[in-house]
Order: sequence, then structure tokens, then C-alpha cells
Amino acid sequence: METLALILAGGRGSRLDILSEKRSKPAVPFAGKFRIIDFALSNCTNSGIFQIGILTQYLPLSLNEHIGVGKPWDLDRRDSFVTLLQPSNSWYNGTADAVRKNLEFVKRYGAKYVLILSGDHIYKMDYRKMIEQHKRTGADLTIAAKIIPIEEADRFGILETDSNLRIQKFVEKPKEPKSNKASMGIYVFSTDALIEEIEKHPDIDNLDFGKHIIPDMINNRPVYAYEYYDYWKDVGTYDSYLEANLELCKSDDLDLYDNDWKIYTKSEDLPPVKVGDNATISNSLISNGCKIEGIVRNSVLSPGVVVGKGSTIKNSVILNDVKIGENCHIEETIIDKETRIGSYSVIGTGDDRSPNKDNPKVLSSGINVIGKKLILPEGLIVERNVRIFSSTDPKEIKNKHITTGETIK
Repeated sequence: METLALILAGGRGSRLDILSEKRSKPAVPFAGKFRIIDFALSNCTNSGIFQIGILTQYLPLSLNEHIGVGKPWDLDRRDSFVTLLQPSNSWYNGTADAVRKNLEFVKRYGAKYVLILSGDHIYKMDYRKMIEQHKRTGADLTIAAKIIPIEEADRFGILETDSNLRIQKFVEKPKEPKSNKASMGIYVFSTDALIEEIEKHPDIDNLDFGKHIIPDMINNRPVYAYEYYDYWKDVGTYDSYLEANLELCKSDDLDLYDNDWKIYTKSEDLPPVKVGDNATISNSLISNGCKIEGIVRNSVLSPGVVVGKGSTIKNSVILNDVKIGENCHIEETIIDKETRIGSYSVIGTGDDRSPNKDNPKVLSSGINVIGKKLILPEGLIVERNVRIFSSTDPKEIKNKHITTGETIK
């Protein structure tokens, strides 16, 4: 075996608080029929990497059910496997600690290289090109890097390289970044080097690649950047999640229709999309099993969504099996699975875009987020930056006009 892939998929995704209330961030649905982790898994199999370990932790049930034995990604063959690795004695405490707690798994397979991936990014990458550069440069570690706007650099690990792409310096989320070359959280390690570097730090409990392993390796080993110029997005916030979904309606920067690089997923057996006589659909992604009787504009509908007569959906992401009643207006809203929206409801209205009072960091741009398996009453009016958690008892929604910035839970 030349390359073993490890996908870090245990993140809670606190900035996606409602969407990750009952699932880990890699299991969050995306682009209608997919889950976020489908992109890393599909990249692996399209790159000819069929030996994969997935390090899960927070609320793993949804993710485990989705992946199963890996059949959609051709990982159930005799010469391939996908292994779900959950913490046994104690929780993973840092990215490198997660790998440290599974070093016996790494050693067992004796691969020459270990490809370490995040399970919560959206992109299409041929990892073979990165591995070939790793071999060519004689690196012990190669880090995928993307040029980003300098004003966003304080959110990433930032690399400084020489003319040969050898990394001279790495700073995790610098306050005053001197470079806009950001780490994508994609690493190729020579396996011996990875094991040695992790075992050098037995006394650090919260062992992290960005804080501990990478800076130490830069000082002592050949570490190179692999520059990547195509589409890549971290969908760890409501704003980026909604934006990335809606981008798929407008452009082909991330081509989901490329037969040479398919994104695979576990699909449900549902009937075709049904569009009513008075329905209008424009600039949208509509998944299998949807029934549309109203208007859908610039939105993404996951499988099994029903839109009633006279209802309008704009600039929104509606997840699986949501039922929207008649004469509703829904705008700039994310609705989680199996929720029922009563007729004559208006969600996303008014000019007041004051941040969410309870958690202004997660909602401040005007998006509403509604949780899973809720039954919301008819005639409900929801303004902007409102969070309604899955744990909400609908009987507690006594005021049918929820003003901007409110949180219901």
C-alpha cells in the first residue's frame, strides 16, 4: 500500500450550531443530495486511494449510517476499506492527538505515505498530483496551500515559502499576517516522519498539527507547500454554508456534472421531481423526490422537499423532507430536515438586520436558521437573524411574530 488516507471528521462545528445540533459537521447535507464529507471521500477514490480511516467523535451516528461499508465510494471491495475510528479511552484533543490515538492503525498498514484530510471542506482535488510533488521534492511533509484575500488571512494557518515552495515559516491565525498563502488542512506525510514527530510529544495533551507538529518540522525537516488554485471552501459558518450552496446555482466553479470526477454519495430511492402547473423554478438545484407547486428562485432543495401552492422560496437552502405549506414566503433561510412550515408563514422579512442577540458571531447578515423535525404554526412571521433550535417545543412559540435577532430553544 502506497498511501493511507485519514479523514478528520470529528468536528462539532459550533458555528453551525443548529445544523450540528444532532450531527457532526462533516455529516451536514450540502448541495441538495450530498453530505460535506462526500467531497473528501470522492476525491480519495477518484485519486485511486481506496484505503481510508475516518476519525469520528462528536455525534457520529448520522455519519456512520451515511458511510456504512463505503459502497457508494467503491470502498467495499477486497482490496479497499473504510474504517470508522472512534476514540476509546478519551476524546480526541487536537488534530494531531486524533492521529496519535490511532497510530497503531497507521503502523498496521505500513503505507509509505499518509494523507491527512479535513472532512468538512468543499472542493475537488486529485491528490495524486500532490503526492507526486511530495516524492519529487523529497519532503517529509507537504501542505496544500491556497492564495486567499489578505483580509481573510487571520482566519487560517499562514505559510511563508521560498522560491522553491519550501516552507520557511508557519503561523496559526496570525493577527498581522505577512502572507496570504493559507494552509488548506490537507497534508501528505512520509509515514516514518509522521510517526516520529507525533511520538516526540508524549507530554502535550492537546497535540495539534498547526500549533505543534508543523512548526517543529519546518525547523528540522524538509516541508513544502503544494499550491492549489481551483475551488475550495470551508463551510464552517452559516454565511459560508449558504453562500457555497447558492454559488452552485450561479456558476460552474465547482462542477458537479463532470463525469470524469464524480462526487459520490449514499442516495435515497425517491421518485422524480414533480413540478405543478403554476410552479416556477429558476436558477436552482432541485433534488429527487421534490414536489413544487410554488416559486423557487436561486435556492437549493434537498430530496423530498414539498413546496405548496402560492409559496415562494428565494435565496434559501431547504434540507431533506421539509414540507412548506401554501402561500408562504421564505427568503435567506436554512431549514433543517423534516420540518413543517405552516401555510401563510413569512420567514425572512424586514429591513432590520441586527445580529442575533444570543450569539451575534454566528448570525449577523440576515440569515434565519430553523432546526430539524419542527412543526411550526400557520401564519408565523420571522424577521432576520433568528435561530429556532430543533429542541424547541412548538407549543412554546406563543408569539407568531418573531422579531430580528431572537433565539428560540
